[in-house]
Amino acid sequence: MMDAREVANRVKALQGSITKSEPADILSQIETLKKEVVPTEEILRTTKAGILMGKLRQNANKDIARAATEVVAKWKKSIEQEKAMKKGKASASPVPKPASPAPKPAGTKKKFEGDPEKRKFTADGVDVKRTGSSVRDNCIGLIYNGLAYRSTESVDSVLQRAIEVEHAAFKAFNGETKEYKEKIRSLFQNLKVKSNADLGKGVMSGEIIAEKFVHMSSQELMSAEMRKQNALLEAENMKKAQVPMAEKSMSESLECGKCKKRMVAYTQAQTRSADEPMTTFCECMNCRHRWKFS
Repeated sequence: MMDAREVANRVKALQGSITKSEPADILSQIETLKKEVVPTEEILRTTKAGILMGKLRQNANKDIARAATEVVAKWKKSIEQEKAMKKGKASASPVPKPASPAPKPAGTKKKFEGDPEKRKFTADGVDVKRTGSSVRDNCIGLIYNGLAYRSTESVDSVLQRAIEVEHAAFKAFNGETKEYKEKIRSLFQNLKVKSNADLGKGVMSGEIIAEKFVHMSSQELMSAEMRKQNALLEAENMKKAQVPMAEKSMSESLECGKCKKRMVAYTQAQTRSADEPMTTFCECMNCRHRWKFS
């Protein structure tokens, strides 16, 4: 179940969906809060989840209003039970815990106890058929494999996050497009990097919400150590790129942005990692203006 920080992140994501007027995402976020939050007065007050859900009961969209009303009723009942237990009434008349919206297999919230390096959705016995599309379901499985790798989080928690990430990518890249598939593969590959364990932990904890995760650049997805190494490589190659003018080439197509003359000398160098484009260093021979581009 979510802690206060996770609830706050979910509330923020829900507010974003409300601002963008996206009913499907609003309903999805409400359903997640309904399933995952065991409310206390403290959590609802500090995260403002109760206030936001109360406002949504008056939403013009009947589905959203109904879903929010159900959540408020469930939370209210849970808070009342909490108060009753504090007053000692539970001993006289035990209060049952709120029923889950949908039954789940026993033990799905239990921490994983096998070999975390061999985790896959097939090995964990997870059914990833959730969307009716084989492409999307396979992508859910791929993200599950990335998040589960070297993790002891429960099967249910990993699956929930994988579904959220796939849904965010599907929406961000307009369906089952080439960009959508490439992003899913990129996320999976970064999650599988052993030295980048903090990335998966951030997604699982809710610190990196799905909507942010699918928009992170290749640089942002890297581990802190890899970013440091790339910065050192770029600095080193930048120095090597500053060759004497005699070794530079003249271009008839490049134009100086300052004096507009086509008297530009240039040289190129690989200033970043091998899969990044070359950097071109230019100098105008008329006004000595210098610039670079990739």
